[in-house]
Amino acid sequence: MSAQDRELLVEKSPLPDGVDERIRRQFTFLIEVDQLKAVLRQSPLASAPRRENDAEHSWHLAMMVVLLAEYSDEPLDVARTVELVLVHDLVEIYAGDTPLYDGTAAENQLEREVRAAEELFALLPGDQARRMRELWDEFEARRTPEARFAKAMDRLQPLLLNWMARGGTWRTPGVSADDVRRRKAVIGDASTALWQAGQRLIDEGQARGWDR
Repeated sequence: MSAQDRELLVEKSPLPDGVDERIRRQFTFLIEVDQLKAVLRQSPLASAPRRENDAEHSWHLAMMVVLLAEYSDEPLDVARTVELVLVHDLVEIYAGDTPLYDGTAAENQLEREVRAAEELFALLPGDQARRMRELWDEFEARRTPEARFAKAMDRLQPLLLNWMARGGTWRTPGVSADDVRRRKAVIGDASTALWQAGQRLIDEGQARGWDR
């Protein structure tokens, strides 16, 4: 669907006349990203018998950054890292979630997400649109300590949820404990200590027969 063909959420109850144009665009974006709450991920919640959504995931990553930043192998700007994890999955509102172990869906993931980023961030005033796109690109490139740590949290969080689910997505057909280790190894790019802890969970899960 093109940007021209997409109906924005705000159109269901248009903002009244007289709202400042910059504020109007910001409100439009904030209403549109409410859809993140409806994008389901594969990871099961630890607290309820259902899958988590992208908004819950992003909040959890932000909390993890605040609590676990002390384990970063490099000095970290915590506030910027929180920004990265809050922005990183917004594109999935239009591009959809791509499960970690779905190789077929991953083939065109970047193309879908770049197109979504261009469309979604364009709703904002120009300066904020550029800022959001810079944050998203930074997360994807993983060239900064903040982006590496943000990506590490993105891989560590579902690991914790799968541990609580006694396997969870580790039981996906065709996925082995070695596949999990390969996919999660980026945690070690940001934190030796957290990757050691993560490997301990994977090893123990495998010992308990929680992988296929």
